[in-house]
Amino acid sequence: MISSSKIKSVDFYRKIPRDLTEATLSGAGLSIVAALSMLFLFGMELNNYVAVSTTTSVIVDKSSDGEFLRIDFNLSFPVLSCEFASVDVSDILGTNRLNITKTIRKFPIDSDLRPTGPEFHAGTVLNFIKHGNDVDEEAIEGSIPLSSNNFDEFSHQYSVLVVNFYAPWCYWSNLLKPSWEKAAKQIKERYDPELDGRVILGKVDCTQEADLCRRHHIQGYPSIRIFRKGNDVREDHGHHEHESYYGDRDTESLVKMVESLVEPIQLESERLALEDKSDNSAIGLKKAPSTGGCRIEGYVRVKKVPGNLIVSARSGSHSFDSSQMNMSHVINHLSFGRSISPQTMKDLKRLAPYLGRSHNRLDGRSFINHRDLGPNVTIEHYLQIVKSEVIKSHGHSLLIEYEYTAHSSVAHSFYLPVAKFHFELSPMQVLITENTKSFSHFITNVCAIIGGVFTVAGILDSIFYNTIKLVKKIEIGKSF
Repeated sequence: MISSSKIKSVDFYRKIPRDLTEATLSGAGLSIVAALSMLFLFGMELNNYVAVSTTTSVIVDKSSDGEFLRIDFNLSFPVLSCEFASVDVSDILGTNRLNITKTIRKFPIDSDLRPTGPEFHAGTVLNFIKHGNDVDEEAIEGSIPLSSNNFDEFSHQYSVLVVNFYAPWCYWSNLLKPSWEKAAKQIKERYDPELDGRVILGKVDCTQEADLCRRHHIQGYPSIRIFRKGNDVREDHGHHEHESYYGDRDTESLVKMVESLVEPIQLESERLALEDKSDNSAIGLKKAPSTGGCRIEGYVRVKKVPGNLIVSARSGSHSFDSSQMNMSHVINHLSFGRSISPQTMKDLKRLAPYLGRSHNRLDGRSFINHRDLGPNVTIEHYLQIVKSEVIKSHGHSLLIEYEYTAHSSVAHSFYLPVAKFHFELSPMQVLITENTKSFSHFITNVCAIIGGVFTVAGILDSIFYNTIKLVKKIEIGKSF
């Protein structure tokens, strides 16, 4: 059995009897300073241990979130009608998607960007519309020419006024003209304007009556509008809000549409104003926009290659006067990638304080086409997109964010002006990795702090003590 004396022989920390030690004021002072130093250094080491540190590097984009990129946007166009507003996407790989509607919503707004009605549904506006085979050989003139001077008179006189807003130079207007005039003649024969007084067909040349067409927010030619008179309605000059016709444009379809508007009036006293209770969508009728602006919101998914997001006026059966198109807009929101909640972004700020600074760089900015720029002005935005990815210490991807820089410009276009967003993704990405910290390293540093301070304080105390002792001996030797 090993005796206790043998065990004591391996003691690294042999004790000196207290009676053999001497306490000094300098030693006490150094002990207090050493204790405070240990406490201060320990606090700094603990703070460094609990603090988050990251390493930022630039690497080739690994596209860990797939090959497609989501673009969220909310754009307000004060003078682009929802009737014809179209969102298109194209890229350098040949992708060309026109008039995206599945993930897009459109709301009519006024010139001050205030909403003026429910969501606008385009319906058949941009679909194929059948035209008649009538030939304008006899120069039939069945419809009544309307102007600013007589428009209100006719709209108040007849229960239903159907108007063709056209432009002489427009291909679609000229294609409609024979069928329109023939339909107007047939309607006039069936419903004599002098005796019946319920319906009449008119036409407005928008090149001659620009103010009248502007008042009714006509942006595409031809636009067929239906005005219903209400003798019992005194507001708005005594007539109801008008509608747009988006159906086929052959003579038979036009006559059928007009008859469907007139027939319900026959069932009631002609002194009452009736709204058509039939299914207007079946004959191509929809409420006409009461204002000329549109707010477009939604998202599209694009490939991660250079491409374009384009907003323009588009229709397969209308023409547009490019000199009158104004693509001024306000970017309420534009971002790339999935949306990040404010709380998530706040939590991630401790890892990368600069995250989110250019995530929505264009939000709230206005791009207005002033008159001094002239007609046919396209507004373009060039966006350089950079991907940032945050990696936790255990290798899990915490966040993928796309930030962008933007440069905007205006350019005169020979074709129809548009609002164009050119986007290009950088082949590199910013990788932010959280650094791991070892607890054993923390303990080692704490021990080093305590041992180092204790040793240094001991050395200083020994120097002070021996120096004072030497000084006292010298003084005693001089006194003798």
